[in-house]
Amino acid sequence: MGAEEEPRKELLTLVLSLKERLQADRELGRPLSYLTRPIVAADSGAAIPAETEVSAVETASSGDLSPLEQVRAELGDCRRCELHRTRRRLVFGEGNPEADLVFVGEAPGADEDAQGRPFVGRAGQLLTKIIEAMRLKREEVYICNILKCRPPGNRNPEPGEIASCEPFLIRQLETIRPRVICALGTFAAHTLLKSEAPISILRGRFHSYHTVPLMPTYHPAYLLRNPGAKKQVWEDVQVIMKELKK
Repeated sequence: MGAEEEPRKELLTLVLSLKERLQADRELGRPLSYLTRPIVAADSGAAIPAETEVSAVETASSGDLSPLEQVRAELGDCRRCELHRTRRRLVFGEGNPEADLVFVGEAPGADEDAQGRPFVGRAGQLLTKIIEAMRLKREEVYICNILKCRPPGNRNPEPGEIASCEPFLIRQLETIRPRVICALGTFAAHTLLKSEAPISILRGRFHSYHTVPLMPTYHPAYLLRNPGAKKQVWEDVQVIMKELKK
């Protein structure tokens, strides 16, 4: 590599690092004030550009991060499976890091891939309405998916992709320690419960996920195609509400 290429490579590395940091902070709800706040070098009194401060934050020890932030940091710019080649943004999850209720879906869709946030498309809007019908706010619960990257064409997750992502989902759930988990759809229920039973059989009652009550129910995307199933989902949600009141 020529001498003139080295600075270009370093700049590209810095830009990629900055983009990853910004995306992680947005997903975790961390303030981005460091982008505009210069800091002063101890030896000269000169202002250091915001980009340098971001680099300093990037190299901060894990002790400066909350447990959930540490999980996100370890996930990093994940390339553990081939989905990183086609994704636009990694979708970690969002919500209350100490939520009593966690919703786990299948995988990001096109809107989620574009925004880097879970359940923001039509299915996400329906999920928000379900949460509000439970007399909760979206920011009071936590929402994530089995996969953190969108499968091309919204195809079903493959076993190897699930195997790559599941350890981080487990870490998320262990960190949040919810009182109830709601598995949205077949793949979420099968992955968490290690069962191949149809979602129509699994739904309607609690199962145990590492001693945490887990309610499987239909995915909001399924409800958009089959509005008649909303009745069953509302029945499942009412069971969850009763559990949360204990």
